[in-house]
Amino acid sequence: MAESIATTTKTAGDTASIQVATDGPGPPERVRVRIRPSTGWRAVNLAELWHFRELFWFLALRDIQVRYKQTVLGVAWAILQPFLAMLLFTIFFGRLAGLDQRTGDTPYPLFAFCALVPWQFFSYALTQSSNSLVSEQRLLTKVYFPRLIIPMAPVLSGMVDFGVSFLLLVGMMVYYGVSPQVTVLLLPAFVLMAVAAAMAIGLWLSALNAIYRDVRYTIPFLTQFWLFATPVAYPASIVPERWQWLYGLNPMVGVIEGFRWTLLGGGQPAWAAVAVSFAVVGVLLVGGLFYFRRMEKIFADVV
Repeated sequence: MAESIATTTKTAGDTASIQVATDGPGPPERVRVRIRPSTGWRAVNLAELWHFRELFWFLALRDIQVRYKQTVLGVAWAILQPFLAMLLFTIFFGRLAGLDQRTGDTPYPLFAFCALVPWQFFSYALTQSSNSLVSEQRLLTKVYFPRLIIPMAPVLSGMVDFGVSFLLLVGMMVYYGVSPQVTVLLLPAFVLMAVAAAMAIGLWLSALNAIYRDVRYTIPFLTQFWLFATPVAYPASIVPERWQWLYGLNPMVGVIEGFRWTLLGGGQPAWAAVAVSFAVVGVLLVGGLFYFRRMEKIFADVV
């Protein structure tokens, strides 16, 4: 029987089936598949991400297990970090700086902790996601899978800490006698906004960190600076109204303002800043997805 060789070209990341033509009856004896890297700007292949969903869950679960394995306090770290930060803010910003007079009827400890819950999630997810490609270089260079899974997994694992600290926030609301209003129904929108913001910035920084290794040294400074540029320890109302839209270019401004408004009630948030923050998150996320997809073909070579 005559040997037949079928050659097909497949772009990395495509999930299309391979069709083979033969010169005679029966299956071909050899099939040659040529896989080439993608070119240009390509959209996210959602079907491919779903196909590798088990790897996504495995990486997220592994991050959770590694973080709390052989620890003394375990999950309690998710409570201690924002709680201790809240105590420091209460002493230095609330009492000494007099910002407890700018929070209205909301006690300053509750005011600060309500902002620290989403901030701690954002800070952790951003840091882990930005370093994820370098940390997973062995996996990255061994086998093909959607590279987008790697920076997405730490964002999901950060939701565990978020859930634990959120329970403490609920307990503080009960202690101070603060009842949620009907605005709490909008809380999921701001949670999704925090997730999208962490993922968007993480995609940009992880791709840049894989190429330029000094980016990793700027991340701790970036998160520290970002903390004080976000209304965590102070209300956003101290920013003049005419500059609120510019202040909203910080995507976490809308998240923090939304959290406080939906959970603690009070006056209306700075809607101009919230609207700008929503728009910025959308632009950063879409741009980050396209940029990551464009650069992922060289990650295995440079990481």
